[in-house]
Amino acid sequence: MNFAIIDKQVVEHKSPSTRFIVRVWFAMTIIIMFCIILPKHSRAADLGLLSIGFRAQVGEKSTVLGKEQPESFEENDIVASIQLPWEGQSLSDWELHTVLLASAGVLRGANTTALVASAIPALAFGRLDKRFTVELGVGLALLSKHRFAQQEYGGPLQFALSFGVGVPLYRRVGVGYRFMHYSDAGLYGSDTIGADFHMVELIYRY
Repeated sequence: MNFAIIDKQVVEHKSPSTRFIVRVWFAMTIIIMFCIILPKHSRAADLGLLSIGFRAQVGEKSTVLGKEQPESFEENDIVASIQLPWEGQSLSDWELHTVLLASAGVLRGANTTALVASAIPALAFGRLDKRFTVELGVGLALLSKHRFAQQEYGGPLQFALSFGVGVPLYRRVGVGYRFMHYSDAGLYGSDTIGADFHMVELIYRY
């Protein structure tokens, strides 16, 4: 059996959004691994809690990287940003570092409510005091339910793409914007669809 031909056929039948997620996930994995194994131009940082926050979705139906969602969803969750061991060399008051974004909350849609949890390693660029940050990460999310009327996520395990910006508001309190994308990346077949979320965050930084 020619596994190379089978693999090629699987890739060719993936949707553009699936191929995009796979490529982003692979690129982010390479970048994060590169950062971890590059001690010459980096320094070790202590693990620690950087911030906690509450996130709520704004808007209703959205497109999934260009594809229309069959259902409208609402997600609310609590998120913690945890410092990971690697930090880049600082440039003036700015630096590149790694964080783990861990969240737990609820996902509602089509008269169905599901629990959702995610763990997303991310690269963060921002000020040394961590008050202003831009984050990009790819990780995993777990859904307690994956069928919402006309919309089928495929299964409980999803890839999660996250992009966020946080700015200071008052002392330790900040606000932010978060884009989240869930996709099975073809794990459960070709008839599934993920979801995009545009969220606002209220952040408390330690």
